[in-house]
Amino acid sequence: MRLRTALAALGLLAALGSAAHAQEWPSKPIKIITGFAAGGIGDLGARLLADHITRTTGQQAVVENRTGAAGTLGMDAVAKAAPDGTTLGLALNGNLVINPFIQKQMPFDAMKDLVPVAAIGDAPQMIALSTEVQARTFKEFQALAKEKPGTYSYGSAGVGSLPHLSMAEFARMAGLDLVHVPYRGNAPAMTDLLAGRIQLISASIGTFRAGLEAGKLRILLTATRNRLPYSPDVPTAAEAGLPGYLMSVWIGVVAPAGTPAPMLDRIHAVTQDMMKEQAAKNAMSGAGLDPMPMSRAEFTEFVKADHARWETIVKNAGVPKE
Repeated sequence: MRLRTALAALGLLAALGSAAHAQEWPSKPIKIITGFAAGGIGDLGARLLADHITRTTGQQAVVENRTGAAGTLGMDAVAKAAPDGTTLGLALNGNLVINPFIQKQMPFDAMKDLVPVAAIGDAPQMIALSTEVQARTFKEFQALAKEKPGTYSYGSAGVGSLPHLSMAEFARMAGLDLVHVPYRGNAPAMTDLLAGRIQLISASIGTFRAGLEAGKLRILLTATRNRLPYSPDVPTAAEAGLPGYLMSVWIGVVAPAGTPAPMLDRIHAVTQDMMKEQAAKNAMSGAGLDPMPMSRAEFTEFVKADHARWETIVKNAGVPKE
């Protein structure tokens, strides 16, 4: 009895110590790793969070852009870091729920070696069509494409990229035979779309603004459940005639597995505070990112469900592991 009592007391002391240590987070400088170069939404999220931590906690937070293998190298560094709260990752959904199904040599288990901490935002995907195509709605384009299978092409950031998989799923669900033209990134694909060399692309509003203003493209639908406040006249996929088509690029904070739960709760709270700042809201809006307010538990379940969903999408697209 005395032994059990002593062990219980030790356990309570350890738990209290862990909680107290978490409340002190960060007690050391923080490194936030993103697997992408400067300029993208992954880098933006990392820099917003690093700036917030530095300003509000008194501890310096820095961003490390560790690029390569579609973000896998950066997330591998996070997965192998000490679980002490000094190394965090700013992940895109591709890092956690797409790469495991398209990369043959994944150096870590995205569902076991990383812990989802806080969702930040998502960029809903839209299907844009060149105005050189004589169709104003999804139904009109669907009819044209079915009359001429293999005639219309779409661009993407490369085989297995989210823009590719998003368009492949669009074509599958719509029953269309479209030609995939992979590029080294979405920017050159957009250049060819505006020039009329390809006809479609899947991306977020931030990518499309210049083309819309120039009258070079039109949005057929948003891959969302509800209409977007910044594109109120664009129908959702269901309204356009393609129910169940939902696509977005989301970003969030992850930590190495084994990081104490009280510390994860503290990091989550700090991230939520960052998202309430007007400067962060403005920066996210400018990049086409909508806030994703979720509890830590909700984010964890969301990632698990998205992992299972993308496994099916990749399988349907017939993308082999490379």
